[in-house]
Amino acid sequence: MRILHTMLRVGNLQRSIDFYTKVLGMHLLRQSDNPEYKYTLAFLGYGSNPEHAELELTYNYGVEQYDMGTAYGHIAIAVPDAEAACTAVKERGGNVTREAGPVKGGKTIIAFVQDPDGYKIELIQRSSDVTL
Repeated sequence: MRILHTMLRVGNLQRSIDFYTKVLGMHLLRQSDNPEYKYTLAFLGYGSNPEHAELELTYNYGVEQYDMGTAYGHIAIAVPDAEAACTAVKERGGNVTREAGPVKGGKTIIAFVQDPDGYKIELIQRSSDVTL
């Protein structure tokens, strides 16, 4: 078994696609519209399945906002340098909600950013070829 994708409901599909592609450097992999059932899907990621997990953005026609709820936590993305990633996010118009620094009670360097719908994304500093 493996994780294929994570789905987020968004209030403005293009705004969200712009955030994930222009701010976090993902690629729009595919998009499909289903007018009969009144929704549009966009799949984004740093690569496609099966090698990479994807992010599915779902826009339901006419729904501009969702309640976040208390169960949702965050999506995590590996970055080679969390401080540089925060700088890049801010330069691209993104919202950094926690600057890079050690996780409470540990040594791992993390940061948090927030997408336009309020979803949190954790940036975890790790050696990686992923760049923002």
